[in-house]
Amino acid sequence: MWLPTFVTLANPLRWTARPDRAEAVVLVLHGGAERSNHLNRWRNVHVQRLRPFAGAIARVGDGRLAVARLLFTRKGWNGEGSQPIAEARQALMAIRAAYPGLPIGVVGHSMGGRVALAVAGDEGVTALVGLAPWVETPDVGHGKPGLKALILHGNHDHITSPQASERMVGLLQAQGADAAYETLPGENHALLRHPIALQRRVGQWLADTLVSSTADRARTS
Repeated sequence: MWLPTFVTLANPLRWTARPDRAEAVVLVLHGGAERSNHLNRWRNVHVQRLRPFAGAIARVGDGRLAVARLLFTRKGWNGEGSQPIAEARQALMAIRAAYPGLPIGVVGHSMGGRVALAVAGDEGVTALVGLAPWVETPDVGHGKPGLKALILHGNHDHITSPQASERMVGLLQAQGADAAYETLPGENHALLRHPIALQRRVGQWLADTLVSSTADRARTS
């Protein structure tokens, strides 16, 4: 079936948690494929894989973190990745409108990790978690002072490159970000060896990072 080059879904954001008194916001980005024009659905396995992470982040946040999941229109990166990056930026605009002035964290798996890295330098983004992110040699970093990044990659991943992720962390550090790389022993690309522990770990890191940044801003204002 032929589809126009750029199609945008009507309701691409789903809020897992939307507290009135949130102190920070997290945007969760699912994975995809190198090339595919298939339209995503919320029920797709690669989309659902990030749902437990969103739930864990909301639970750990305990009313302090708003959490939204973005559904990319198409499954594929499709060359330069302009559509998924543009859609992530539209989601960030919606988040800034809903929670003006709050720090934002982005979490992405695989292709979603590549998108997260691409928007890390955008307004309001202060925290980044990459889960087995897809990183290619031409990718440039978007690190900046004030950005904290955690890249987690399984040493048994044969879909995306742990070595490329580690190199990206070095680039983010050179650009002024507080970035760290951690190997997940025995994990493959799907990150299903210890899923609950990993989800809690990501949620706790984001809560500690984003809420502490809010407190720091309050003390200095």
